[in-house]
Amino acid sequence: MLARDDPHIEELIKKMTIEEKAGQLTILADTIRPSNPDINPEVNVRQADEMVEQIRKSRVGSLFNGVGVKEGREAQRIAVEETRLGIPLIFGSDVIHGMWTIFPIPLGEAASWDVDLAFKTARATALEATASGIHWTFAPMVDVARDQRWGRVAEGSGEDVCLGKALGVARVKGFQGSDLQAADCLLATPKHFAAYGGVSGGMDYNFVEVSEATLRDVHLPAFKACLDAGALTLMSAFNDIAGVPASGNRWLQTELLRGEWGFKGFVVSDYTADEELIEHGFAADGRDAARLAFNAGVDMSMQSGLYVQHLPDLVAKGDVSMEDVDEGVRRILRIKKAIGLFKNPYKCLDFEVEKTLDKLKAAHKDLAREAARKSIVLLKNEGNVLPLKKTQKIALIGPFSSDSDLEGCWTVYGDKKLSVPVDAGLRAAGASNLCVVKGCEVEAPLAGGIEEAVKAAESAEVVLLCVGEASDFSGESQSRTQIVVPKAQLELAEAVMATKKPVVVLLRTGRALALGKLQEASGMLVTWFLGTQTGPAVADVVFGDYNPSGKLPVSFPSDSGQQPLFYNTPRTGRPQRDMPRTFKASWREVHPRALYPFGFGLSYTSFAFARPQLSTAALGWDEALEVTVEVTNTGQRAGEEVAQLYINDCVASRVRPVQELKGFEKVCLKPGEAKKVSFKLRREDLSFHGADGKLIAEPGDFKLWVSNSSASGEEVTFRLLASGKRAGA
Repeated sequence: MLARDDPHIEELIKKMTIEEKAGQLTILADTIRPSNPDINPEVNVRQADEMVEQIRKSRVGSLFNGVGVKEGREAQRIAVEETRLGIPLIFGSDVIHGMWTIFPIPLGEAASWDVDLAFKTARATALEATASGIHWTFAPMVDVARDQRWGRVAEGSGEDVCLGKALGVARVKGFQGSDLQAADCLLATPKHFAAYGGVSGGMDYNFVEVSEATLRDVHLPAFKACLDAGALTLMSAFNDIAGVPASGNRWLQTELLRGEWGFKGFVVSDYTADEELIEHGFAADGRDAARLAFNAGVDMSMQSGLYVQHLPDLVAKGDVSMEDVDEGVRRILRIKKAIGLFKNPYKCLDFEVEKTLDKLKAAHKDLAREAARKSIVLLKNEGNVLPLKKTQKIALIGPFSSDSDLEGCWTVYGDKKLSVPVDAGLRAAGASNLCVVKGCEVEAPLAGGIEEAVKAAESAEVVLLCVGEASDFSGESQSRTQIVVPKAQLELAEAVMATKKPVVVLLRTGRALALGKLQEASGMLVTWFLGTQTGPAVADVVFGDYNPSGKLPVSFPSDSGQQPLFYNTPRTGRPQRDMPRTFKASWREVHPRALYPFGFGLSYTSFAFARPQLSTAALGWDEALEVTVEVTNTGQRAGEEVAQLYINDCVASRVRPVQELKGFEKVCLKPGEAKKVSFKLRREDLSFHGADGKLIAEPGDFKLWVSNSSASGEEVTFRLLASGKRAGA
C-alpha cells in the first residue's frame, strides 16, 4: 500500500530545507476557499492572500475545511508550479456524516446495526466530497462513549466495542473505496487517538483516568481494526491518559502505534492539540510543545503553526533529530503518493466531476431516506398506537414539527435545499388531516403556545409530539449535566398528555436522554438527527410503510444521575439482582438498570428466539465453536430483527464485564418465517488484556446467549479448554 524506500521521495527529502520540511508537517485552515467560518471563527485571521504566500514559501503542506474546485486548483497550481520542489497539497475536511447530502448522525446510523448501510453512506459521502475538491476526511470517530453527558457521543457508534469496530471498519472502507488512487477515494482518519470517550464526568476536553488493560480492551480495538482495514492516518486526541496528554504521549503514538502495531501512516493533531500541551501544564511554551508533540509521534500539526515556528530551531539545537523530521515528512509524502497526488496533483479538482454534484445528490436521496428510517428506534408502542392511518386526524406538536434543524452536529457543508422537515414528510406521504402547532421554543415558552397545542390535541385522534434536543445540544463542547428534554418542552408535553389523547413522542436527540414524564406517552420513536430525508423517513415509520428495526447503541437511563451507564459494566462483589437494595451496588432513588437497555428496539411485529445450539460444549484452544439460533417472526408483518450474541466469562484473573457483545446479524423475516442464524466463536473472542497489558485467554466456563437486546435471552454454557487440548479428545 505504501511504497518503501521510494527514490522520488528520498530525493525530495534530500533537497528540502528544514523550513520546507516543517511546512510539510503543517496543516492550516483553508482561508482561500473557507466553507464554514462559524465552526472555528479564529481561522479567518489569516486571509486568502496570506495563505497564498504561505503556500509559495512552502510553509504549509495541507489545508483543511475548504471546498470548491476553482480556488482549489489555483492553490494546487501555486504549490506545484510556484514552489521550489512542486510538492502537491492535500485538502482535508470535517466530512463526518455526509457532504451535501446529510445522513443520520453516526450515533443514529449505529442504531441501524447495519454494517452494509454504514459502508454505503460513507461511499456516497466520498463521492460528493471528492467531487467538491476534498481528498481527506477527519472521520470516522471510533471513540467508545459510556457517558451520555458527553456531547460527542453523537459523532460515534455508542458504548460498545464490537458494534463500534464493525461500523468503524465499514466507514473506512466506504470512504476510501477499493483503490486509493481512484478519483473518488476519500482518505479516512479514525479519531480521536485515544480514550477521548472516557473523559471524566462526560465533560469535553476533560482528563481521563483509565488502566492500561481497559484502554486496550475498550478504547483501542476500534482503532486497530480501522488500521487493519486500510486507514492511513490517525488524529490525536485532546485528552490526557493517566496524566500524559495523548498528543504528547510517546508510548501511545510511537511505542504502541508504530512499534507494537506497525502503523506506517501519519498522525495529525486535533485542532491545536499540540499547542494545548501548554495549558495542560505539560509544556512550558510553544517551542516546548512542538518538541514534545513531534517527539511523541504527532507528524502533522493542525492549525497552531508550532512546527513551522519551532522545528528549525529545535533541530539546530539537537532537541529534535533531523532523522525523525525526515521520517515524519516521509510518512506524509508516501501517503500523498499513495493517493496519486504526485501523478495527478489535480485529483479531486476536476471541473467536469464537480458539475455532476446535482446528479450525485439526486442519486443519494433514496439512500439518505433508507439510512434515516433504518436508524429510527421504536421504544414504546402501548396499545399498538403505531402505525397510524394516513386518514387519521393528527396533531403534530412541538418545536421540531416543521423546523429545518435536521442535520445534527458536525455538518460543515450540507445542502439545506435538500432537507425535508417532519410536517412536509407527513404531508407528502398522504397525511390528509394534519394540524401543526409549534407549542414552544426549544428552551423557552411561546406566548399562547401551550393553549394552542392543547386545543389541537383535543381536536385530534392522535398526537405526534416532536421534542428533544436542538443540534447545538450535542457535538464538540456540548456536554450536559442534565441529559433531559428542556423544561419548556416538558411542560408542553405534560399539558398535551393531560388531554388523554394518544401521544407518540418523536424524540430528536444526539445522545441517550432521561425521559421523565415523556415515558408516560403511548408511543415513542427515537429519531435522533436523521439528516436530509428526516421527514420522509419519519413518515415511512409512523404510517407503517417501513417497519422499524433500529436498536439502541447506547443505554437510556431512568435518571441523569446514573451516568456513566453502560450495559457491559464490570462485575461487582455486591450486584443488585433483586430487592432489597441496601448494601448493594445501587442508588437510593432509582434502580441501577437502564430504562431502555443497549440493543433494545421494538417492531410492529414480534420475534421469538429459540435456545442457542452449540456445536460442542467445549471449545478447543485453536478451534471454533459454532453457535446457532433459530429466530421466528411470530407476528403479522414482515420485519427485520437483530440477533445479538453476548458472552460472560464466569471466572477470570481480572474482573470481567457482566456481558459483552461478540457478534450480531440482521435478518429479515416474513410473518411466520423462521431462519437459523449462526455465529463462530474462537479463543481470540474470549481474550482480554491483563493488568500487565498483555493479551490473554484463560480456560474455564463461559455463559452465552443470543437475543434481541442486552437484557434478555436464554443462557447456555460452554468451556474453553487449555492450550493444546481439543474438544472431544
